[in-house]
Amino acid sequence: MVVLEKVENYLQEIEKNDKKGKKINAFIELKKEKELIEEAKKIDSKLKKRNARKLAGYIVGVKSNICVKGLNASCASQTLKDFIAPYDAEVIKKIKNQDALILGMTNMDEFASGSSGETSAFGPTNNPSFLGKIPGGSSSGSAAAVAAGFCDVALGSDTGGSIRNPASHCGIVGFKPTYSSVSRYGLIDLSMSLDQIGVLSRKVDDATLFFEVMHGKDKKDSISQSMKFSNEKSKKVPEKIVIGLLSLDNLKVDKRIKELINNKTKEISKKYKWKVKKIEIKNIETAIATYYPLVYVEFFSATRRFDGRIYGKKIEDSAGPEVLRRIFGGREITKAEYKGRYYHRALLAKKFFEEQLSKIFKEIDCIVSPTVPKLPHQIGEKISIESMYDYDALTIPYSLYGNCAISLPAGKIDEVPTGIQIACDKFQEEKLFQIARAFENN
Repeated sequence: MVVLEKVENYLQEIEKNDKKGKKINAFIELKKEKELIEEAKKIDSKLKKRNARKLAGYIVGVKSNICVKGLNASCASQTLKDFIAPYDAEVIKKIKNQDALILGMTNMDEFASGSSGETSAFGPTNNPSFLGKIPGGSSSGSAAAVAAGFCDVALGSDTGGSIRNPASHCGIVGFKPTYSSVSRYGLIDLSMSLDQIGVLSRKVDDATLFFEVMHGKDKKDSISQSMKFSNEKSKKVPEKIVIGLLSLDNLKVDKRIKELINNKTKEISKKYKWKVKKIEIKNIETAIATYYPLVYVEFFSATRRFDGRIYGKKIEDSAGPEVLRRIFGGREITKAEYKGRYYHRALLAKKFFEEQLSKIFKEIDCIVSPTVPKLPHQIGEKISIESMYDYDALTIPYSLYGNCAISLPAGKIDEVPTGIQIACDKFQEEKLFQIARAFENN
């Protein structure tokens, strides 16, 4: 009874370290134990009969902004505290169909608004890899659940770095697929021109397998696209690779992190005889200023449905300060007298990054950099809004372009995990996983 035993062990670990002790606070809601046991027994029966599908045996946590039928899609907010999802998101349908078992809903920054895991209405998530530090956000609970050993894999959403950022801080793998390669049907959006559902795991193999199941066209998500992807091909180590080592001259990056990433890149290039070329993303320091007007406006638009009439409470009366900052910011930017001026300027800047990265990826196979430019702060420590937004300085450029990117554990500095980010061109997931596996196995 492999799956049943795993479920029972995970539930015991959650009870001990996530609920009673309140050490981590990774999960907001778990499925009823009776239901989990019944599902586990069914999957074990399939495994015994050898007719189980490719995700059989995987126990999965789901970020609380992704709909799972019968569970609370709260977005970690008082606004949707009592909202029970009436249907499964497309990604949930797909992984259930392949015999993955959903354990429960994970904590997150409220409405995915945050980079630390501290803005949840249900309390901050703790970093299991270094208690007392933030786990990163907004997919804080998903990253913490995987890092703490509460589940095998967790789903998250990444808008500007919300999967990669916490993966780096928690010392795990965090994968953001190409924009439009995975359906967002059933995702409660922060910014639909940027949002993408992805995977947090302990190994690249697990992220690869889940992407194989999740990717593809969905008629319920008009921007979703079909693409060619082979799990088997993604396991091959490529012979000739040109690594673009990102210049960090215009950004504030911890020197120790920079040195760690440079050394890792040198080691891997020497081992596989890959070339390393230093590359520059012009005006990279303006990526944050480009990103937030887009997010503010699109989030303001998306939250107009939360008026207290159908879905829970009125968001302006029930949400926390970071959510309100984004709502009021979006409202201000879209005022009639501005005629959309700042939003359209941000779109022009986004186009600049898209064109630039498109040219860069014609010369190289991947871009390597730190995932985040600094180590995580202490939970509750007061830092400026600008400093909080700076956590995503190195992840946002790829969100603006829409390509695939992954964060891998790079090592520890002062016993705190930090990650290395690898980015490839759009729909180059096979190549990304090939390179990521080489780094992981080095």
